[in-house]
Amino acid sequence: MAVSYNKLWKLLIDRKMKKKDLQAAADISASVITKLGRDEPVTTTILMKICTALKCDIGDIMEIVPDEDKCEKYTN
Repeated sequence: MAVSYNKLWKLLIDRKMKKKDLQAAADISASVITKLGRDEPVTTTILMKICTALKCDIGDIMEIVPDEDKCEKYTN
C-alpha cells in the first residue's frame, strides 16, 4: 500500500493556494512539503496541522492506493 497526496494538491489549486501558503498556514517545514510532493509518509501530527489549516478532513487531502502487483494477484 502507498499513500497519495494528489487530493491535497487539487485542494490547493481549488483554493488558489501555493505550497508556500500551505507551509505558512499549517506551520510546517519545507522538508515536509517535499515529502508530501514525493508521496512519502508523514506523521499524523503533520496531517492534523494541514487539516486544521485547510479546515478539512484527512480524506480530503490523502488516499491510500493499493500496490498494483498485489491487486493483479487478486484479480487473476
